[in-house]
Order: sequence, then structure tokens, then C-alpha cells
Amino acid sequence: MIRVGQGFDVHRFAEPEAGRPLMLMGLRVPHDRGLAGHSDADVMVHALMDALLGAAGLGDIGQHFPDTDPAYRGADSVGLLAAVMADLRAGGWRVVNADVALIGERPKLAPHREAMRDRIAPVLGLAPQDLNVKATTTERLGFTGRGEGLAAQAVVLIERG
Repeated sequence: MIRVGQGFDVHRFAEPEAGRPLMLMGLRVPHDRGLAGHSDADVMVHALMDALLGAAGLGDIGQHFPDTDPAYRGADSVGLLAAVMADLRAGGWRVVNADVALIGERPKLAPHREAMRDRIAPVLGLAPQDLNVKATTTERLGFTGRGEGLAAQAVVLIERG
């Protein structure tokens, strides 16, 4: 049995004085502002988790890690991803491949792409070449084009049996 899942997430940028780091795919990426959120606001990992949960029919990250629960304040999204993967494995699922896209004008992802793949692929049980990490702009249109925040989307293929 195979299933496809898709995920989408958005976070606005935090105010500069908040001093939040920008976390993307489990890495601290140099940027003048981080993203606002209850956890570490790793928008790419959040989209990936939603894609995985959706493919397995397990709901969404809000059901698993509600932003009303103080236990998840400042949580490491890669740790949350590992918990999602434990749930998938318990259901007999394995990830075949994943494709994750960052949507925004800045930061540029190219210098970090390999490290991101190396950081997240093992959590998914994948070889780095089975995890695609990419970015696109919105040609300066919309909230991402104005630099107000970042969005991400992910697509995954999982199989059981």
C-alpha cells in the first residue's frame, strides 16, 4: 500500500528584538530575524510533518502538538518530527521519498541545502538523495514577497507492507 501526503505551513517573521534564530530543516540559518511561533517555528519541518501525518491518516501537527500546550513552547521541531516518525513506524509505514520547498525571497537556501538533507534524511529513514530540498520566491508578491514571513510545502510518499 502506498500513500501520498502534502503539507503546508506559514510563519511570520518575529520582531528583530525578539532575538529568535531562524530554524529551517533543523539548522540555524543566518538571517536578521527568526520566525515567530510556539515551537522553534521551523516552517519547513512543520510542512513535512503535516505531509507525513496526512499520508498516514493521522491528522495534523496541531492535533499532535497543540500550540496551547506549554510542553511544546520552544520545542525542537526535529524532535517533534522524530515523534511523528515513531507513530508512522508503529503503523507499519516507511517513507519512500520527500520533497520540501521553502517559499520566500530570503534567505537563500542553496548554501544550506546539503546540510539540511543530511540533518533530516536520517530522521525520515532516508538516504539524503531521497529527500529533496528546494526554494522558490513569489517574485516579491504577497506576504512572502514583502518579507513578512515564510511559507513551506512538502509532499511525501509512504508505503506499508
